Amino acid sequence: MSLRPVKQILQTQPTIEGAGVKLQRAFGFGKTKEFDPFLLLDDFRNENPADYSAGFPWHPHRGIETITYVLAGSVEHGDSLGNKGKMTAGDVQWMTAGSGILHQEMPKGDPQGRMHGFQLWANLPASLKMTAPRYQDIPASAIPEVTDDDGTRVRVICGDFWGKRGPVEGVAADPNYLDISVAPGQKKQLKIETTRNAFAYVFAGSGTFRDSSNPRAVLTEQTASPNAPAKYDASNHSLVLFDRGDEIVVQAGDAGIRFLLVSGKPIEEPVAWYGPIVMNTQQQLRQAVAELNAGTFIKHR
Repeated sequence: MSLRPVKQILQTQPTIEGAGVKLQRAFGFGKTKEFDPFLLLDDFRNENPADYSAGFPWHPHRGIETITYVLAGSVEHGDSLGNKGKMTAGDVQWMTAGSGILHQEMPKGDPQGRMHGFQLWANLPASLKMTAPRYQDIPASAIPEVTDDDGTRVRVICGDFWGKRGPVEGVAADPNYLDISVAPGQKKQLKIETTRNAFAYVFAGSGTFRDSSNPRAVLTEQTASPNAPAKYDASNHSLVLFDRGDEIVVQAGDAGIRFLLVSGKPIEEPVAWYGPIVMNTQQQLRQAVAELNAGTFIKHR
């Protein structure tokens, strides 16, 4: 076994999207190599309906897959293919945009006004950029959850883990997408395939991601000086990027820790990115925008 060391711990900052929804962007619209095949992760979490009720009105996607995971409240969605639905707490939707789709997502709070969910974007390889769009709507009841003897709980959304397989199938990035809760004070070793890029996003509690017998200094993204004190703790809204190895170690704090653990096989192809359209070349982007303006963007109906 080889420990997968922490490469960097980033404390995400709040952003406001054009649609008027306040959210935390863990990463996105920046460097793609370290997160390949993933492009973006948004945490939309609010208790004030005014911060999310505007939702995400009709917008296009091409060349990617979007994964929406709802923890509180609900999200109503519709698309240009005529699909309509509603995700509630614990549900997952995996949308393959492929050759192009127009859709909208409108969040609604629970009876207390709370809304919480995540959206992860996964890239598609060149061979699948123009594939037919499709949806996988996964109810909470279909997502396996396993509890270890020490109280660690894992919801397996995609991939294989501890003898369980997530219900999302046929995804190009072949990811593992796990929702992990580690009990207060517990130390846990979790396996990850060496060939995958991997990150953890903490959204409750706190802890450290390191082997206490071999500490390694990790600086936050906001730390300019290499001589500044090292940061080992990861708390709410912390993004932890891992280096290579086949396992990670997490030590939960006094309140426990809950985080998404996501890993996938790198595509290692050029990325040309314009908002919700992700292709391989600038020419392909220009063509997509021209088709959008001409009304020929949708290839499959």
